[in-house]
Amino acid sequence: MLGSMALTRDQLAQRAAQELRDGFIVNLGIGIPTLVANYIPRGIDVWLQSENGLLGIGPFPAEAEVDPDLINAGKQTITARAGAAFFSSSDSFAMIRGGHVDISILGAMQVSQNGDIANWMIPGKMVKGMGGAMDLVAGVRKIVVVMEHNARDGTPKFVRECSLPLTGKACVSMLISDLAVFTMDERRGVFVLNELAPGVTLEEVRTKTEAKFEVSQTLGEMRL
Repeated sequence: MLGSMALTRDQLAQRAAQELRDGFIVNLGIGIPTLVANYIPRGIDVWLQSENGLLGIGPFPAEAEVDPDLINAGKQTITARAGAAFFSSSDSFAMIRGGHVDISILGAMQVSQNGDIANWMIPGKMVKGMGGAMDLVAGVRKIVVVMEHNARDGTPKFVRECSLPLTGKACVSMLISDLAVFTMDERRGVFVLNELAPGVTLEEVRTKTEAKFEVSQTLGEMRL
């Protein structure tokens, strides 16, 4: 049976942006999460925070506006919006560890059925370091993971137990993939399938998922 047409990276970012609320302080991880800044809903004013010491990230700069000294934690050149604040990395991590960031949207290599996340290294491969990932998953109020449901070789990334080194344990509140949206029922410690991407069936999600999950009685189509 042929699989459904996977959502694009931009569509995943668009769905994740719907979790933002007016006045939120938001941290965006590298990769797909950085695209969320392009889809902030109208009427919503959020403050984007970067671990290297900036609150108030603006739009990505046009080529003529690039300032090589103004970068985010992922080394991308950025702009600063009106009212932005610059501070030390230590102050930035105090903000994160103190619970002052409302939501962080991160990518992942694996998410387990109990909300563990592995998103910083694959053993045997060169990595630059963990960055702020471990602090983010421990200190931010809500962690949303945005990722492709399966790896390039087809193996599930939503698994019973992470086989890669953990970034954090039982910390993921929501998982948005190119197939579906799952939310964690924190009282029972189980993920619940709430939304299916257009053209995706429940059977397909079950086939491509190793993790155990429950299905919402109000299961519907993903809001894009």
